[in-house]
Amino acid sequence: MAPQQEPASSALHVSTLDRGSPVPLYFQVAQHLERAIEAGALPRGTRLSNEIELAGELGVSRPTMRKAMEYLVGKGLVVRQRGVGTRVVSPKVRRSLELTSLFDDLEAIGQRPTTQVLSNTIEDATAEMAELLGIAKGTPVVSIARLRSALGQPIACLTNYLSASRISLPTEALESQGLYQLLRRSGIQLHSATQVIGARSATAAEARMLGEGKGAALLTMQRTAYDDHGTVVEYGNHIYSGARYSFHMSLLSI
Repeated sequence: MAPQQEPASSALHVSTLDRGSPVPLYFQVAQHLERAIEAGALPRGTRLSNEIELAGELGVSRPTMRKAMEYLVGKGLVVRQRGVGTRVVSPKVRRSLELTSLFDDLEAIGQRPTTQVLSNTIEDATAEMAELLGIAKGTPVVSIARLRSALGQPIACLTNYLSASRISLPTEALESQGLYQLLRRSGIQLHSATQVIGARSATAAEARMLGEGKGAALLTMQRTAYDDHGTVVEYGNHIYSGARYSFHMSLLSI
């Protein structure tokens, strides 16, 4: 059954637009539609009216409406198809650059995270790992790899290393809770982290694991987290599906 056409005005009322605001009108329209999509008021598969009709429904000019739709297309929230029109697609999981875990962030937005533990072993730290964790070479290290999904779709593969002397991480616990939840419950207080974010193409194995095509875009993150004494707690090397995930940051002038 084809998805029903849902007028955007049902999710965005003209009264919500502040024409005296310094915020551009197109951005106000786009932001309200984005919130409606993320809240499920405009669910996946919804066909939107064409730009002329939307502009009339919302009381804005066609160029304003076109610019708002271009913003939503650029964010991966809607797609345009010739002969079909503009449809809503699944919103990406958007993660703030804060000291939280992916599990925490998915739970907070109701995305029902699930975890498959791919490996959970204790091994001797290599010279490289010892340097990253600030421990002696050969020190026992917990090495875990997990596939994290949300709403039934794989989103990220997470590989983490921790000193085995600080915490025990049973596989059953890792399947039902986030790593940072387990750390906090063990009395470890996370204080700060450094991280590097990048992008690359997926290998064939990574693409299969994340349900993507070979060479699909991946986001990458390497994070070193510290406790309130400045001691390294964990080092993570993560990859994320670029189609279903993004990082979000706010920048302030100082």
